[in-house]
Amino acid sequence: MVSGFAVRIDKFLKLSRLVKRRALACEMVDIGAVRLNGRMVKPSAVVRVSDAIEIAFPRRVVSVEVTLVEERAIKRGAPPVRLIEDRRLENDEHPW
Repeated sequence: MVSGFAVRIDKFLKLSRLVKRRALACEMVDIGAVRLNGRMVKPSAVVRVSDAIEIAFPRRVVSVEVTLVEERAIKRGAPPVRLIEDRRLENDEHPW
């Protein structure tokens, strides 16, 4: 595993297929629906191996650990994240 690689969070979310489009990933980060290592960040924040990402979708929160950030390997099908939690939210519950 090469750990010298790093990538922007908006691009990583798209590459890892956690979010379908980079523009949507950018918007989600901007509104605070994405946290990197427990903190709100900007779309340009750098993601590295072993970082924790939490993504708040309308009805669920997904938590993952980054296992790979090398773009070529991800495009070849190597898994870029390890799922930590996929939690469903109740109707009146807020993610954080």
